[in-house]
Parts: sequence; C-alpha cells; structure tokens
Amino acid sequence: MAFQLIDRARWNREPYFMHYMQQSKCTFSMTANLNATTLLERLRARNMKLYPAFLYMIVRTAHGDPAFRTSFDDQGRLGYWDRLMPCYTIFHPEDRTFSATWTAFDDDFALFHANYVRDQERFGSAKGLWARPDMPANAISISSIPWTSFTGFHLQLYNEGEYLLPIVTGGKYFEDGRNTWLPVSLQVHHAVCDGYHASLFMNGLQQLADTCEDWLD
Repeated sequence: MAFQLIDRARWNREPYFMHYMQQSKCTFSMTANLNATTLLERLRARNMKLYPAFLYMIVRTAHGDPAFRTSFDDQGRLGYWDRLMPCYTIFHPEDRTFSATWTAFDDDFALFHANYVRDQERFGSAKGLWARPDMPANAISISSIPWTSFTGFHLQLYNEGEYLLPIVTGGKYFEDGRNTWLPVSLQVHHAVCDGYHASLFMNGLQQLADTCEDWLD
C-alpha cells in the first residue's frame, strides 16, 4: 500500500478542509436504498453470499475517488491511500457478540472472494473485538445489520474528529413487489467529502450492482 501526501499549499480543498476541521468540525451520513435485484439473482445463481460482494463493491467504489481514501498517516500528515482493505464485522450468534476482521482486497472478485472464504475459515470463529491481528492502516470500516431495514443510520464517533475514511453500514434487504432493495448508510467527514461525493459513492455502488455480471465472472 502507498500513501500519497497532499500538497496542501496547492490543494483546492484546503479552505473547506480547514473550515470543517476547525470552525465547524462535523461528519454527516447519507442513507439510500440500493437496487440489489439483479445482484442477488446473479449471486444466488452462483450459490454465493451477498456480504463478500457487498465488501467488494464498497472498496471498489472507494477506489474511484481520492476523497474516499483521504486520511492522516501515522505521522499526522494528510494524504490518501492508493488502495484500501475492507475491515468488516462477523456476528457470533451463540453469544450475540461480534468481531472485526479484514481481508486483502483484489480487483478480481474471484480472487477477493477466495481471500474472503479463506479468512472466514481461519478467523470466522475467533472471539473478541479483533478476530484478526495487524489491522492495516488503510482499512475502511464496513458492517452489516441484516436483522432490520432502516431509513437512516448514524454512528456517533467520540474522538478528536480526525477520522476521515468513510464508514459504511448495510441493512436487511426488502422487496416492494418488483425489486429488492438494500439499505446502505454512508458516513463521511465533511472536511474531505461533500454531498456531491456522497452521491458519487451511492451512484457508484448502484452502477456496480447493475453491472455485476461483468465482475462476478
């Protein structure tokens, strides 16, 4: 993984960044229903689960714009990662706890899915907050709430307000008689993302869902 430093003296977003990091520090969230009709049909035909495909779509969409990969490095310098890894949650029904783990990303879905299956076999039953050690710095947080659909979801972060990477949460998909919809909530820091970027992210997810035949094989 590579971290590209931002030349803040020439960065056209610098005034916005400073405003939302100092004067009006804030994050915001957007929730949209993803039309997952075609995606679910294709996954079922292949006897594959939705979760790894969802993880793949999130990371691939985030790769489409540096705004979704902007962060501070371990020295406090601002920049963006060239690639991200999904950090995601695993639910343990026997005691109703969860663990976080991560899987190496690959643009080839078949390879990523193989990585995911291998990691599930190795870390899926591990208990504790962190199922897999050595979480990479370029990990993007993704989780799922498959027990209920929602129209909005907001995660309150009580820290210094310097976590800049997106946080994505999926809900329980539902049908309206014609299509199947998947609620997706995106939380971003306003210092690096505006409503335009959030819309770009949601539209990118929908495009991947609509064209899943191209990348599932």
